Amino acid sequence: MIVVTGATGNVGGQVVALLAAAGERVTAVSRRTAEVPQGVRHVRADLDDPAGLKDAFDGADALFLLVAGQDPQAILGAARAGGVRRVVLLSSQGAGTRPEFYRHPAAFEDAVRRSGLEWTILRPGGFHSNAYAWAESIRGGRMAAAPFGDIGLPTIDPADIAEVAATVLREDGHAGRVYELTGPAPTTPRERAAAIGAALGTPVRFAEQTREEARAQMLQFMPEQVVEGTLAILGEPTDAERQVSPDVERVLGRAPRSFADWAGRNVAAFR
Repeated sequence: MIVVTGATGNVGGQVVALLAAAGERVTAVSRRTAEVPQGVRHVRADLDDPAGLKDAFDGADALFLLVAGQDPQAILGAARAGGVRRVVLLSSQGAGTRPEFYRHPAAFEDAVRRSGLEWTILRPGGFHSNAYAWAESIRGGRMAAAPFGDIGLPTIDPADIAEVAATVLREDGHAGRVYELTGPAPTTPRERAAAIGAALGTPVRFAEQTREEARAQMLQFMPEQVVEGTLAILGEPTDAERQVSPDVERVLGRAPRSFADWAGRNVAAFR
């Protein structure tokens, strides 16, 4: 059985669906009641309460783990006690490139490495789906605002992250690997706004924010140290953060999906 935490999330929900479609026994874990595919068991639990995860982990042999909760060692201990032998951690690129800002995912990575379990770490960069932050302004005024409009980064489709995770959970040969997950090419915020416009069939105007304007907006839903790390990546990316990784293709045998592909599939959110 495979346990998927964050089962209602942007990536976790797709991991659940892929595993269920492949015929795996799946337990979907989320803090709230959720609809899951037929045949999938759902358990309400919180990673901030490792003791409450016993029911989810009993009889499991693999775990898809989010960076959530404050005690990764206790979470992994509960998983091990339930029978889990393989863990796939959804971390963040920043845990490798800027651990001083991304301390939480870095701590989870350290705990996973020390857990005694067979582990694989996934480090995606920015998500294509971060563009959903523009949905309201594009629907209302055909406008998208972001800082650093002409700095390109190889963002990734969450569907590709989910497919990599589902593959690694089911297959041998990935133990001890850290996979850096990116899209097929760097794109700038200005280019991403234009791609959404192309999918809509009408231009989307791009408005460049100052760093401080973006910081104030991001602080409404992100911790300060993550905001600072994110702005540093967006505005002054390192060579590693700009680099297109071969790891999606290495695992899946195909190239990752482009931002334009994501925009086309999700254009209804911007109409």
